Amino acid sequence: MVMPAAAENAPRVTDSEIKIGQTMPYTGPGAWLSSIGLAEKAYVQMINDQGGINGRKINLISVDDGFLTWRTGNETRKLIEVDHVAFTFGSIGTPTQLEVAYTIPGMLPSYRLAARLYAGYILKQDPNPKICILHENTDFGRDYTAGVRDVLGDKYAATVREATYEFTDASIDRQIIEFKATGCNALIAITLPPFAVQAIRKVRDLGWKPIFFMSNISVSIPIVLQPAGLESSVGLLSSTWVKDPLDPAFENDPGMKDWRAWMSKYLPGEDVRRPSFAYGYNNAAALIQVLKQAGSDLSRENIMRQATNLRDLELPMLLPGIKVNTSPTDYWAVQQLQLTRFDGKRWVRFGDLVYDE
Repeated sequence: MVMPAAAENAPRVTDSEIKIGQTMPYTGPGAWLSSIGLAEKAYVQMINDQGGINGRKINLISVDDGFLTWRTGNETRKLIEVDHVAFTFGSIGTPTQLEVAYTIPGMLPSYRLAARLYAGYILKQDPNPKICILHENTDFGRDYTAGVRDVLGDKYAATVREATYEFTDASIDRQIIEFKATGCNALIAITLPPFAVQAIRKVRDLGWKPIFFMSNISVSIPIVLQPAGLESSVGLLSSTWVKDPLDPAFENDPGMKDWRAWMSKYLPGEDVRRPSFAYGYNNAAALIQVLKQAGSDLSRENIMRQATNLRDLELPMLLPGIKVNTSPTDYWAVQQLQLTRFDGKRWVRFGDLVYDE
């Protein structure tokens, strides 16, 4: 039996529908991220095809913000004040979401954890490295430098040389050239995909062979490595927390099989090598879990309560051993990562899962 929406339920929750809002860069310089939104909408469609949650269909209103902070603010305000969504979910972008009171991150580990993992690996290869960090001049980039500081402590200033770039810059070639000239033997590039392509190409053109880490949101084979050159990307390092469809270890994995079947039915023709489709799938699966836990109390307060009380949740496209946990004092849902290296054809995981501390 489906209970009718209670008076205290959030706006636009009826006995037949839950209206949820989302901003996504379907156009503009962040459009490469739009595949996450496509995946989330497709997952919601699958749930609706199965009858919804407790008899209620999900109406996910996903609007384009062009990856512009002012537009994110306008579109989010419209979703809340005009469309009267119950809540927002899965909106993308560090600077854009900080503009609208960013709350719970998606199903990805913190950038700071990734930076600590990279710095630790570099130190194992060279106890006295000279590290260069190229990063976007936003909190996205600064989270990585904070993570490296966590590892190096008071040696940071003597060990690290930083350079930044603006999201609107045309090129980061100058920074790469200057880095090589300083004698750095390790490079951490904290860039979005267009600049990641440039960084890989420029390192190749200079004949430079540093220990080379790329931010884990910019490692898609079709979006980054192919344009940069697969041969040029051999040996590139990063980290992961999701199952890779190219990894033979998951050939018979039930979660992978379900994901492939879902891709075939709901996103036919899309490139399964793009990790963003796995990200979006996991994000939407977590949303469904929150709604299930909320039960008949779909007030904003209870939805938030459930979102901050996920316990040992296993999502179908997370690496084995990674479980989602949140609490009212810790919003980071995923707190484990594993190192990975590109071998010319696929990303190969190595080492153990590393836990945030």
